[in-house]
Amino acid sequence: MALGEFDLIRRFFAGTALQHPFNQLGIGDDCALLNLPDSYQIAVTADTMVENVHFFADVDPNALGHKVLAVNLSDLAAMGAEPFAVTLALTLPKVDEAWLQGFADGFLALARQYRVDLVGGDTTAGPLTLTVQAMGAVPRGQALLRSGARPGDLIFVSGPLGNAGLGLKIRQGLPGADGGSALQSFDRPLPRIEIGLALRGVASACIDISDGLAADLGHILQQSGVGAVIDWDKLPLSAPVREYIATSSDWTLPLSAGDDYELCFTVPMAAATMVPAGCHCVGAVEAESGLRIRRAGRIEQLQARGYQHFA
Repeated sequence: MALGEFDLIRRFFAGTALQHPFNQLGIGDDCALLNLPDSYQIAVTADTMVENVHFFADVDPNALGHKVLAVNLSDLAAMGAEPFAVTLALTLPKVDEAWLQGFADGFLALARQYRVDLVGGDTTAGPLTLTVQAMGAVPRGQALLRSGARPGDLIFVSGPLGNAGLGLKIRQGLPGADGGSALQSFDRPLPRIEIGLALRGVASACIDISDGLAADLGHILQQSGVGAVIDWDKLPLSAPVREYIATSSDWTLPLSAGDDYELCFTVPMAAATMVPAGCHCVGAVEAESGLRIRRAGRIEQLQARGYQHFA
């Protein structure tokens, strides 16, 4: 007999003891109950992933469970928020128990890693669609925003760029590329929670790189009313990405490819020594509006374009 909605929830997603002290009541009632200390604010984000739009139909369900949670935790990291609770809405074309087990294993393994509780959600029948809402806590007045960058600030990224974009190209059939690290970055991004927490009181602005460095840094520049110059030679690139660029001459990949889920943030020069180890300075904020790239001894305008639904 096929599993019904409530049996599905009980078997794959319920029954785990709550991990985070902010969570009082999880799955089992009409609503979850969350307790937040008065000295904290709640940061809330939500993302929807749709089959054949955000992921391929033959994706490993364990990797998909990981990724749908990771992209939401990345938003919290960009705000300097500590994640504590998530909800999950699953729309499924059918009940495939093996698929569900793999998906739940990937989702809940990452949740346990960051002590995040699944406190509710919904299941419905229809085209495969996954929606996660994630909640995090940040001390009042310490949230990292996009609007605080100032001329003279340095621009940092938390890790290598372009890996996930190369992984996508490999999934689409790019021949001859080294797929190991690139596919890992595309399939199982790691939310930079620890770095986001360390940037409280250090970064003047922050965003996660979901649509590409140029597009996402462009959001910081627009909301802060400033411009910037990026030094191409300072971009942190993995060996497979460097090899791809050398072969294809596509030097824009680390600037335009999405799904890296690294953090891009600005820091006043006086606070540069407080930036977490492993982050890379890639440019500087300027008063003149627009985004420019310094490459091969020249400075040129850079179009800050990312993927947009309905465009």
